[in-house]
Amino acid sequence: MVDADYDKFVEQIKKRTAIDLGQYKETQMKRRLTTLRQKHGYQTFAAYFEALTRETSLMDEFLDRMTINVSEFWRNPNRWTMLEERFLPELLTGGNRISIWSAACSTGDEPYTTAMILDRMGAMNRATITATDLDQNVLKKAQSGLYQDRSVRDVPKHYLNQYFSYDGDIYSVDERIKRSIRFKQHNLLHDPYGGPYDLIICRNVMIYFTEEAKHQIYQRFSNALKPGGILFVGSTEQIFTPQQYDFETAETFFYRKK
Repeated sequence: MVDADYDKFVEQIKKRTAIDLGQYKETQMKRRLTTLRQKHGYQTFAAYFEALTRETSLMDEFLDRMTINVSEFWRNPNRWTMLEERFLPELLTGGNRISIWSAACSTGDEPYTTAMILDRMGAMNRATITATDLDQNVLKKAQSGLYQDRSVRDVPKHYLNQYFSYDGDIYSVDERIKRSIRFKQHNLLHDPYGGPYDLIICRNVMIYFTEEAKHQIYQRFSNALKPGGILFVGSTEQIFTPQQYDFETAETFFYRKK
């Protein structure tokens, strides 16, 4: 059934912010935003949009709710072990400098994890790491480098001791690691991708997009990677026909650009 009120809201948001809500799975996104709209007492999406244009705090909350800011250091630890022991050494072979993009980085856990691994390998000075997200608020949190204990529960002990200081249940990332990453705002569905990159990390985000949006993003990731470059995805985001994007499966959840 057509919901003209919601469809108009999607159109208005795209014009104002360049965010295309139509590229997200509608049932999930509409449910999430309906809850948010009703929380503030707006009976229609039309009224809610008018409020968003007037109040910065409401727009910030909207952006935070429509993005999925769930992340942890070393999430799925065995996958990070694979990156550390196989793929990063391969990419660094022969003294190469490498360029890394952590896309949809949320609160920064994944780019910081990558930087710590590179530093332990003695390769930090041979790598550049760019970390991006749509949500300015989570980027500010990422740049602060401050995390609660639940975010670091999977960090190997030797990494935890070397790269974090803590006060109570707040853990702070080492300043040198913080300085090694360039954070900036980026819309995966709208903005240029840059590159070419040796490694793109984009995990646990694609599940929220429509199939059409996923197809576009995977193709753009492929175009942004160097030949032989690696795309590292989340544990629920296996690409079943990687060849259509000029990828080959290098390992479970790792895809190599041909």
